Amino acid sequence: MNQLNISFTLIILCISCRQNPEAIKLIDNANFQEVVDEKDVDLYTLKNQSGLTAQITNYGGRVVSLWVPDKNGNFADIVLGYDSLQGYLVSSEIYFGALIGRYGNRINKGQFTLQDSTYSLATNNGDHHLHGGDKGFNNVVWDAIQVSDVELKLHYLSKDGEEGYPGNLDVVVTYKLTDNNELEINYVATTDRATPVNLTHHSFFNLHGAGQGSINDHILQINATKYTPVTDGLIPTGTVEEVLNTPFDFTAPMPIGARVNSNHQQLNYGYGYDHNFILDGEGMKLAATVVDPISMRKMEVFTDEPGLQFYGGNFLSGKEVGKGDLPYEYRTAFCLETQHFPDSPNQDHFPSTILAPGETYTSTCIYKFSVQ
Repeated sequence: MNQLNISFTLIILCISCRQNPEAIKLIDNANFQEVVDEKDVDLYTLKNQSGLTAQITNYGGRVVSLWVPDKNGNFADIVLGYDSLQGYLVSSEIYFGALIGRYGNRINKGQFTLQDSTYSLATNNGDHHLHGGDKGFNNVVWDAIQVSDVELKLHYLSKDGEEGYPGNLDVVVTYKLTDNNELEINYVATTDRATPVNLTHHSFFNLHGAGQGSINDHILQINATKYTPVTDGLIPTGTVEEVLNTPFDFTAPMPIGARVNSNHQQLNYGYGYDHNFILDGEGMKLAATVVDPISMRKMEVFTDEPGLQFYGGNFLSGKEVGKGDLPYEYRTAFCLETQHFPDSPNQDHFPSTILAPGETYTSTCIYKFSVQ
């Protein structure tokens, strides 16, 4: 083979490496095909025309993997999780990639009063109720229909009294990969009795790749000039404060770790960032943007929700070993959860989370991926 042919072959090989679908390492469906609570669990794969790939299980509606390209077209899995259903069943971090409900975030003392009746919920986070209780939507098996190569529809009926909540809540969640490299999550719910509803999604992201180091170098911008301060139990005080001149000011792009260790009482309460930001604007809007300065992966978050919970991975410790046998160390992931505000059922001046019979709850969250 002459020098010209060798050079031509190397060019072809290089192009093939960049576009080689084998760079995306799919998890075997068989790793998830078990029976839980007398219902079949499975793993579903979505892929769009650009190669963006998500694997989702109907156990907890979890995004198990999400493959996104970098500036060179190299794909990495950017969400924390496990290679098998058993990983999720035994994990001490029970929210990796999950759908959260009936109420995302915290409710003070696990109680609220609605229509002159007081309801008691599980106190599964210290003295407080968190993410739907002892067995929230993250730990149930959803009915699943794969609509197409890019769309998965999940259904769950949360029965009256489940985890202490009133009413039969009928929920449909649709995951869809768009041709704009978006992971779109649409929520629809109805009820036969008035009940609080605050659904969200809890992927732990690392734009370097899951298990690939700290997220403190990620550049974050949140379109919020106000946030809701919390007590030491991470329950909103009921006040609203400006982010200006505080470590919570992400109105301009800022490394996540730039001020995370500041001596600020709110950061001390959350062991870092674990707070609700009040988003600027109405309707569907850009809530946040995150950029990895190394891979140049960019993630934008759009939502029609009024709030966004930013969590900086403060309780990851390395004890959880995930996909590829990689440990998930301290602050190696972040969450951006679109939501109504925590403890809204006990805070009359917060936007209401009460869904009444005859009404339809809808919410949309879009995670859009590109390169900077």
